[in-house]
Amino acid sequence: MKRYNLLIVLLLLIFNVTTAQKKNSPAADLSILKETKTKIENTVPLVLKHLQTIADKEGDNNIVTNGKVALGKEYGILESEWFLYRNNMKNCILNNSSKKARKCMDYHTQYLRNTLINYGNYISNLTRKNGYLGVEGDTKFDFKPADITTKLGEAYSNANDAAGRMKMDQKKDFLGQTMSDDNKLTPFAQLPQ
Repeated sequence: MKRYNLLIVLLLLIFNVTTAQKKNSPAADLSILKETKTKIENTVPLVLKHLQTIADKEGDNNIVTNGKVALGKEYGILESEWFLYRNNMKNCILNNSSKKARKCMDYHTQYLRNTLINYGNYISNLTRKNGYLGVEGDTKFDFKPADITTKLGEAYSNANDAAGRMKMDQKKDFLGQTMSDDNKLTPFAQLPQ
């Protein structure tokens, strides 16, 4: 009798694993959150280095001081939006049907895209070749808002599909990782300056 119970348990386990991983269903990989966080944070030292080059050329350290304040303000706007985005996307999946969740997620992804574009324009205009005070050289950023938000949208769409195959407690645990400190932007004052 025990062998039959073991066989039933084994068959149920196999059934659960195969239904949780439907054919042609993409994996729910949210590592893009950490990649995005790193891309955003990596822009700060590059901009500050450019400001320091300008300050050295002009012999005026106020350029760096004022630039840090302005950059900190722009970064702060993006930091707030990044927190809201991750929380809103999590809530879109948890609190809506699949179809409504996609519409909700599209809205928040578009809003993040606009914020990333504004930040990207700010740092590009500040550091472009022959930009402010004619300092030579382009600062290269690995920061493309359209690419970033496309990948984020795809990752959350896959997460929505995966969450649809989970029980509520599993969903909460799975989506809770999006709000972890690992995915939170480092405050501006704590970044390398």
